[in-house]
Amino acid sequence: MAGGWSRDGAVQDQIDASVEDAVKRARARLATGRSRSECAECGEPIPEARRKAVPGVRLCVECQAEADSADAGGTRMNRRGSKDSQLR
Repeated sequence: MAGGWSRDGAVQDQIDASVEDAVKRARARLATGRSRSECAECGEPIPEARRKAVPGVRLCVECQAEADSADAGGTRMNRRGSKDSQLR
């Protein structure tokens, strides 16, 4: 059901775009290539089990946790919203 000037399915299109953007950001953060034996941030050795579990790992668990918490503040708003939703 369309409301106002928006077309049918406009809200779902915005939701789909938000999910697609989040998936792209997550895939871009995935490590690739060979795993490091030492952390790129602190220089501590990275355990063998972590190197096998996460291909291309660059950070130890502690530094990765800090990096993940710093990234958690990303935008949650879809900036590709329709003009109709911006007028309300």
